[in-house]
Amino acid sequence: MSFTPLHDRVLVRRIEGDEATKGGLIIPDTAKEKPQKGEVVCVGAGGRREDGERIPMDVKAGDRILFGKWSGSEIKLDGEDVLIMKEGDILGVIA
Repeated sequence: MSFTPLHDRVLVRRIEGDEATKGGLIIPDTAKEKPQKGEVVCVGAGGRREDGERIPMDVKAGDRILFGKWSGSEIKLDGEDVLIMKEGDILGVIA
């Protein structure tokens, strides 16, 4: 993918959730919620402080993350639906 986010933005690929409930019921696509888990595809260089010093990013490509339900902007790159969001929209890294 030939895309690099700017500043403190992160490009995220959603990780799809389960296709069935714990009881074994199949969830149709129309009833599924959008997953709030994702994998970081690439990150920007980081924001800048007032003195111009770069603020390092806390996430890196390959990290699995949790983010808010309404976080980011959905875009299509190379035929794939991805999210671009600010690093501050990320709730945490899944270990």
